[in-house]
Amino acid sequence: MHIHYISEENSILNHFLTQLRDVNIQKDSMRFRKNIERIGEIMAYELSKTLEYKNIDVQTPLGIKHTTTIAEPVVLCSILRAGLALHQGFMNFFDDAENGFVSAYRHHYNNDDKFEILVEYQAAPSFEGKNLILIDPMLATGQSLVAVLNQLHLEQKPKEIHIAVVIAAPEGIAFLEENLPENCHLWVAALDEKLNEKKYIVPGLGDAGDLAYGSKL
Repeated sequence: MHIHYISEENSILNHFLTQLRDVNIQKDSMRFRKNIERIGEIMAYELSKTLEYKNIDVQTPLGIKHTTTIAEPVVLCSILRAGLALHQGFMNFFDDAENGFVSAYRHHYNNDDKFEILVEYQAAPSFEGKNLILIDPMLATGQSLVAVLNQLHLEQKPKEIHIAVVIAAPEGIAFLEENLPENCHLWVAALDEKLNEKKYIVPGLGDAGDLAYGSKL
C-alpha cells in the first residue's frame, strides 16, 4: 500500500487540524464541519497530482488551447455519517464525480469493548475502471474500511483505490497494509500515537460524527 502523509510540512492544513482538536473550538459544530471540509479540499488537491491525465484541445474565444484533463472518471464514496463533511470537501474539487454512500458502524454485541463492524446500507454507482476515493475522517482499527471495501469490491474492479482519512492510528494503518491490495493509496492528514483500550485514537479529537452532527443515542 502506498501511504501519503500530507501534514509533514507546515501549511494551512496543520492550522485546520489544530482547530479540529481544540476542545473549545470544536464546540462550534458548524466550524468543525467547515474545517473538515477544508481539509478535504486540500487532500483532494494533493491526491489529484497522482491521477492520470490525457491531452485535449479546448476551444477558447480566441483560439485553441492544448491542455490536459483527468483520464478516468472519479467516484467519491463516503462512510456515513462522519464522512459527509470530508466528502463535501472532495466534491468541491471533483465536482463532476459520481458519489456513493455506505453505512458502517461498531456493533458491541455483548455491551463491552468487543465489537464487530456491520455494513448495512449501500448506494453507490459503478466504479468499474474508475478512480475510487473512499472517504472516512478517522482511521482507528481499520476494520470499517476493510469491511466497506470488501462489500463494494465484490464484482467491480476500480482502476485505482484511494483511501482518504484525516487522522490515523498506527494500528489501523498496519491492519490496512495486511488486508488490502498493494496498489491501494492511503492519504493521511495526521498520524497520531496509538489506540486506547476502547480502540479510540489518542490524542485524536473525539467522535467526529458527534462533533459534526450532534450526539447520537
